[in-house]
Amino acid sequence: MTIVVCIKQVPDTAEVKINPETGTLIREGVPSIINPFDMHALEAGLQIKDRVKGTVIVLTMGPPQAETALRDAIAMGADDGILLSDRAFAGSDTWATSFTLSKAIQKIGADIIICGKQAIDGDTAQVGPETAEFLNIPHISYVRKIEEITGTSIRVQRLMDDGYDVIESPLPVLLTVVKELNEPRLPSLKGKMAAKKAEIQKWGRADIMADENDIGLKGSPTQVKNIFTPEARSGRKMLEGSPEEQVDALLQELRGIRCL
Repeated sequence: MTIVVCIKQVPDTAEVKINPETGTLIREGVPSIINPFDMHALEAGLQIKDRVKGTVIVLTMGPPQAETALRDAIAMGADDGILLSDRAFAGSDTWATSFTLSKAIQKIGADIIICGKQAIDGDTAQVGPETAEFLNIPHISYVRKIEEITGTSIRVQRLMDDGYDVIESPLPVLLTVVKELNEPRLPSLKGKMAAKKAEIQKWGRADIMADENDIGLKGSPTQVKNIFTPEARSGRKMLEGSPEEQVDALLQELRGIRCL
């Protein structure tokens, strides 16, 4: 069984800053990490590998430095890493990104594709489902537990606002997972040594046979016009005292607002 885990290298949110003049993210000198939700996707793939004796291939799209994220994934136990890196991919929105990933996955051939529910730098939660649509396969979002897996099907629990659904799907299938699914493992010393020696495959547009009009900026129907830091709000007031005193003070404040 071939399991493809899609990951993304993102800026560490604790260090993200925005250039006030250009309205763009300042990436220079900002440390990068594997998207936290993708860590749970990777762990899910490794656990499935242990259950059904499969192969885990980690796939990412990004600049050459994204190779670091693939090596980190191999250190955790992934078998192989593929980096989609080409100037033609630059400027991709979620649509073009999903199309590019789908072309690579078609080339690989996968039984199960696993993604984190969303990336912390965009928070769209669109890439996973869109990739499944391009592949024309079923997808299940917000997976919180994998109950059963065979060579032809999988049964999972999908997190909902008021509980969870139990869903069974034939393979191939794409899953997006939530952090409640598992606790990502730490890389072993043996894994770290293997990651240093691992050969990372690098694929460009020609390798996945993608039309240049369907990828990158040309293939992106949406564009980010501006990024800005929200203005800090003032006029906050802390209510002190016992719960009863705080409620009375809150009611008094609300009455004052109503009278304005």
